[in-house]
Amino acid sequence: MKLDEKGLLIVLSGPSGVGKGTVREALFKMEGHDLVYSVSMTTRSPRDGEVNGREYYFVTRDEFIDNINNGKMLEYTEFCGNFYGTPLDEVNKLINEGKEVLLEIEVNGAMQVKEKMKDAIFIFIAPPSFDALKNRLIRRGTETNKSIDDRILKAEREIGLAINYDYIVVNDEVKNAADKILAIIRAEHAKTKRTIEKYNELLEIKK
Repeated sequence: MKLDEKGLLIVLSGPSGVGKGTVREALFKMEGHDLVYSVSMTTRSPRDGEVNGREYYFVTRDEFIDNINNGKMLEYTEFCGNFYGTPLDEVNKLINEGKEVLLEIEVNGAMQVKEKMKDAIFIFIAPPSFDALKNRLIRRGTETNKSIDDRILKAEREIGLAINYDYIVVNDEVKNAADKILAIIRAEHAKTKRTIEKYNELLEIKK
């Protein structure tokens, strides 16, 4: 019996342009973790090269709505006429297998998860400054000036919700941010509230 045999749910979110995906990729390349990325479900059609169960679980709109009505979605949202969300059964399965399940989702989705998974770890990725965030959005080369201004306004609102997260990690440098997240995961495994019951069981076994 191991003290930390049950996995963790790690929720990663932050404003658009903060570099969440880049930090996640760097984190997965590091050693010393058992991270898996949770596959989302969507009602949109697969794009060329996408495989069901790899990029997304592709389902019909009726199937997605059934999952919502039956309480089988951990979180979900509707965007541009399509539903996107996280299947609850899949997350629970991976956690029970001892996996460290990472969700990279929007702030609104994270708040839905917080209502259902009290034991999850919530990490907010923040920019070093609003100027740095704006420069990142400009460097993308895919946004209009109005779109950038709208995203900055949205980022201000989202950063105001960072108080609801367990940790704030500033993405000043990608490797530094990934190192901090891995340190958080390791520390969470050692928290008394996660290990005390197993520890007491081990003591009973040795008696």
